Amino acid sequence: MIRVTTSSHLASQHLALRGTRALAGAALMLLMLGACSNMTPTQQRALSGGAIGAAGGAALTAITGGSVGLGAAIGGAAGVGAGLLLPE
Repeated sequence: MIRVTTSSHLASQHLALRGTRALAGAALMLLMLGACSNMTPTQQRALSGGAIGAAGGAALTAITGGSVGLGAAIGGAAGVGAGLLLPE
């Protein structure tokens, strides 16, 4: 027997997968936020510096046409270093 899949069926499967991914991402973010509550101020600065650096590095390399992953890694490392070195 040959099964014919319609485009509306594929679209509904795609939407269901997107919803599942969004829910999993939201749950992961909540878990990560809960893990930050017992961090020292230095650790919090390092984490936020790394996140800001990774986002900035990814954005700049996306604009200039470079490797986004490499830009995020370099920016994240620089951000962690800055967060650890800056005084309170």
